[in-house]
This record gives sequence, structure tokens and C-alpha cells, in this order.
Amino acid sequence: MRRVNTAAGNGPVSRPSFFRRSTLAVCTALTLAVSPVLKADTNESSGLSAGKIWSSKVRDYAQKSLRDEKALSVAAIPLNGPGIEQFINADALMSPGSIMKLVTTFAALEILGPTHSWDTDFLTDGDMIGDTLKGNLYVRFGGDPKLSIERLWSTLRELRSMGITRIDGDLVLDGQYFRVDGGFPTFEDNGDNPHAPFLVEPSAYLANLNLLHFQVRADERGTQAWSTPALDEVIIDNRVIATEEGRCPSRRSFEWQPIFHEDNRVTIRVTGELPQGCRTTRYLSLLPHEQYSASLIRSILEEVGVVMTGENLTGETPETARLVMKTTSPDLVSMVRDINKWSNNAMARQLLLTIGAENRLEDETDDRVAGIRVIYEWMERKGIDTEGMVIDNGAGLTRHGRITARQGVQLLQHAWDSPFSMDLLASMPIIAMDGTMARRLRNSGMDGSGRVKTGYLQNVRSIAGFTRDEHNTTWAVVGMVNNDPAWNGQAVLDRVLYSLHYRPPTGTAFSKADSGSSNRAIQ
Repeated sequence: MRRVNTAAGNGPVSRPSFFRRSTLAVCTALTLAVSPVLKADTNESSGLSAGKIWSSKVRDYAQKSLRDEKALSVAAIPLNGPGIEQFINADALMSPGSIMKLVTTFAALEILGPTHSWDTDFLTDGDMIGDTLKGNLYVRFGGDPKLSIERLWSTLRELRSMGITRIDGDLVLDGQYFRVDGGFPTFEDNGDNPHAPFLVEPSAYLANLNLLHFQVRADERGTQAWSTPALDEVIIDNRVIATEEGRCPSRRSFEWQPIFHEDNRVTIRVTGELPQGCRTTRYLSLLPHEQYSASLIRSILEEVGVVMTGENLTGETPETARLVMKTTSPDLVSMVRDINKWSNNAMARQLLLTIGAENRLEDETDDRVAGIRVIYEWMERKGIDTEGMVIDNGAGLTRHGRITARQGVQLLQHAWDSPFSMDLLASMPIIAMDGTMARRLRNSGMDGSGRVKTGYLQNVRSIAGFTRDEHNTTWAVVGMVNNDPAWNGQAVLDRVLYSLHYRPPTGTAFSKADSGSSNRAIQ
């Protein structure tokens, strides 16, 4: 049965234009060689044979690369042309990695709607007298997955435009929008950087993805270091040495060591050597969400010329507080694109909490659990089998998440027929062109031939999406490799995409004509 993590640290709890419809295709007997060999099949048995040849060759290649016949799971289904459905170990529950984001984002498009947006309100319980706001400034967060520093600056600048240069009161952050009971399941990362951007957890107080962008530049004066945003609690101990002009080193050549102090400040010590004219950068998450967001807002107020005299607090906004200004996020479609193109974990997890917050029942106290429940119910209404599936956090950043290739491809079939299919497809990386697929399958002749979400974890590699073969038939495909090690799993999955494009498993099959026509064609 499906499972949901219920406590922190516990284990499992209209088509896009580039896909053209094709009703006639050349039938192929598949091999995995580069040069196509075309062969017309004339009976149904040859079609079945073509399908077996495809799966057999993929299995053989995977066996040689992974040395485990159960390490690969694949499901591939033709959507708008001739082809033979392919299933390799497709009912095995596998760790999916980030392809789980397609479940969350597709569900969000249908459950929340593509125009859903998030508001962040700024309110006061005081009065504006001359150039002074005498009272508290409340920030009522609405769960915005991408409350950027630019939008905050533009919004807070309005206070200065109103003639306010001083706030005699406290800054009070209101994070009541989300309910979280017991925190989040822990993710045991195998890296050496617990402050990496991909590990940022969701929060009602999330702003600017809770990140600090550090930069160091070398010139004839030596080296200069700074961070964006520049927060009072963060001190840079710059020990980078400027050297003569030369080739700029990689970011791995520098060590960034955070030192945390008892007064809630943090010093980041950076060491290394940097040739003149070069710079190095690093993104880190070093402060708790509430502290980071309060400090960010204060720094922007100071930058626009508004002095705040009170303290930083968290609490609920009084009902009598009056709205001063607000910022509204871009719509959900924009968020989904950011999540899937670049596999943004924090935004995906924030999206799952939003689904829960907008659909929670009266007795539910955890929006993560509520969001998972809502997604399961949504899939079951579509007839998708959720047996054994574990969503966990909506981003795939988990050791507990599970899905089968068959379940994944069923979801993609429904996505293809969804009113919001174009929105989901536009969010997915384009083969050999952008996002997490930008460097994959280059020089293969497949540039732009599909949109595929990727997944990557220790011992996990995965793909899920839509790819078009040489005969303009679009395939829904899900592939997962769970193996120790899985470093060569990417090559196996790229081979799956390559063979679907150049050697699609087609044979004798019946193909329906366009809707409204009684014509049938035998391919």
C-alpha cells in the first residue's frame, strides 16, 4: 500500500507544436547501432518480434553496463503514432530521484490551477505621522516559492515613495500560512556541504530561497569579497590571495568554511588563490529562515532609506492591522518551469505544502501530509495505480520515495491529454539544449527532439518525459536506474532515449485516425 512519512526523520510514509501528429511511419526492426537499417514488417508476429528485439537489446546493454538485470526499469508508450509499448522491470518500486517533481508539478497545475499565485502582505497596526510610521510592520507570508530579493526591494521601496523614512516599531514575521507538525523527514546527504542550495528546506518564511551569493574578485588592488544580500549577521573573512594574471581556476579550488557564533552571527572564511581579472562565486544557506528573512527585509529598508528602530519578532498579524503594500508572485506556470528546468528542490517542496495548505481538512495539522493525501486522491480519480508509491516530500530529495515506471508512464499519458499539457511540457528540459538536459545527447542528432525531466541521487539516475522518434511519433517514457554504483546509469538511460528515437519498436499495429474519422490504417 502507499505510504506517507508523518514525522521528521521517519521512513516511508491540444499538443505542443514541436510534437507533430503522425499517422504513417516506416516500420523498423530495431538494433541499437548508430546507422539506421529500415525494414518493413508485413505481419503481426514481426511487430511483436520488433518489440522483443528492442527490449532485449536494452536489457543486454544495461546488463553489461550495470551488471544487474534488476537495476534498470523502463516503460515507454507511443502516444500519437505506431509503436509497441515497452516494459522492462516496469512494476518494480524504484527510487525515482527528481523525476518525482513531475508528479508534484502536474498535480499542482490541475489542483491549484495554472493561474494560482502567492501574496506576501505588509501591514501595520500603527499610524503614519509625517515621515514616520509609528507602529509595527507585519509581514504576512503566503508560502511564495520564489519571493525574490528584487521583488522585495521593489515592494519595500514603496514605503520611501510614500514619504516614510522611519519605522518606530518591531518587524514581525507572520508564518501562519503553513502548518507543519514535527518538521520534515531528514535527508541523509552523501556530500560534504550541509549548506548547499539544494538542501534548503521549505518554510512559510522562505525568501530569496534563503541563499547568500558570495563573490570574490581579484585585481591590482588584491581581492575583494562581498555577498548578496549583504546581511549584518554574516561576516566574510577573505583570505584569498591575488596572483598574476592567468587562467581562472574552478570553484573547487576554493574552500568556504562557515564559523557559527553564539550571538547568531556567522563568519564565512574563504581561502585560495585567484589570478587578477578572475572571480569565484558560491551560493550557501547559512541562517535559519526567520533570521534570514528578517535580516533581508531590514537590509533592504536600510538600502532604500528607511530606518527601523524595533526588534525582529515572529507572531500572528492582528485582525485590526491595515494593509500597506503587497507583492504577488508570478503565476504557477512560471513556478513550474523554474522547478522542472533546473530541478529546484526548495520550490517543489514549497509547492507540495501549498497544495496541502489550500486543501487541508479540519483535523489535519501537517500540510506536507495533507498535500500528499490530495495528490494520491487526484491520481486515483484518474485511475492511476498508487500501490506502493511513496511521495515523501514532492521533490524526490529522499531515500524513501518510490514509484514504478508503469505508474510514472500512466501519469505522463494523463499529462499528455490534460488541458495544461503545454504548460507542463514547456517546463521540462529540452534534450541537448537547456536545463538539466543541456549537456546530454549532444552531437547525437537529437537536439530538441524531446522534453525530459532528469533525476540524480547517490545510486539513482532517472528520466521521465516525452520524446519524438524519427517518424514523428511521440513516446511517453520513464526510466530509472537503482544501482551501486549508478554513475553509468546516465549512459544507459541516454541509450534508451537514443534507441527510441532511431530504432523505435514499431511493427504491425493498428493506428487510430484523428478524432471524428472512422478511417483506420494498418502500419
